[in-house]
Amino acid sequence: MVVYKHCDRFTAPKNGELFLSKRVRTAVFPVAGLGTRFLPATKAMPKEMLTVVDRPLIQYAVDEAREAGIEHFVFVTGRNKGVIEDHFDRQFELEATLELRGKTTALEELRKDLPSAGRTSFTRQQEPLGLGHAVWCARDIVGDNPFALLLPDMLFKGQPGVLKQMMDAYEETGGNVIAVAEMPEEEVSAYGIVARGEGPDTGFIITQMVEKPKREDAPSNLIISGRYILQPEVFNLLADQPRGAGGEIQITDAMQTMMHQQPFTGVKYQGQGFDCGSKIGFLTANVVYALDRPDIRDGFLKELRKLDLGGRL
Repeated sequence: MVVYKHCDRFTAPKNGELFLSKRVRTAVFPVAGLGTRFLPATKAMPKEMLTVVDRPLIQYAVDEAREAGIEHFVFVTGRNKGVIEDHFDRQFELEATLELRGKTTALEELRKDLPSAGRTSFTRQQEPLGLGHAVWCARDIVGDNPFALLLPDMLFKGQPGVLKQMMDAYEETGGNVIAVAEMPEEEVSAYGIVARGEGPDTGFIITQMVEKPKREDAPSNLIISGRYILQPEVFNLLADQPRGAGGEIQITDAMQTMMHQQPFTGVKYQGQGFDCGSKIGFLTANVVYALDRPDIRDGFLKELRKLDLGGRL
């Protein structure tokens, strides 16, 4: 029998082993990246503040976390990221102006988006040493607790949200949980890949992880999709983690080591995913989200139909 010291209650995976799991209350958002793929737009504006229709990418990620029951939001920032902190703060002059002009709907939306006072924390990643290093920078805030990790570049559209789907799996299995999605085999070399063991799509055993394998060496076509639930032991591993791919400290390398100590569960999420770190994914997300908005859908479709695309479609 395997027992963890982090516990609120027992969970029992199908293999009969008993595990102890602690409720996930904290989410970490790595937002220190330079956003070089979107230059010059991101020269002075964080890529996480790029908007899909009228909401910044980081707001979508926070909304997803709140839906899943997250109570504490930790942002790992870098230089020129102060606008993210401002976004999650009150702007009294703006609120007063909206109230004076009777724009109560917009005012209510602004207030609804804000986490409660004391629910946000910000820490600085002074050097761009990779995702693993960014996660490690949050160690003192997260403490000895499991946490969710959300990459804001990845935008998911689904009901319930992807993190909520993962939380449901975590309630059953404990341990660590990773969201995965199928990818065409010719594209697997650009992603972290997992090997699938026993269990349903809503929570199966992960037996192997490989970072950006050659197509012929990939154990499956299931990619790691930018959403994780991790136990705090990962911080100890990241503290001594050597640099991996790209000369950076990789979270996947630490997770590969953790697999020898703790279980990992994969959740093949329901919904659409958009890689908004790429221009194609970002533009596609804007179209999909715009067409899903009752207030602008008809007008947007009308304008699309009026475009003379010169046979380019």
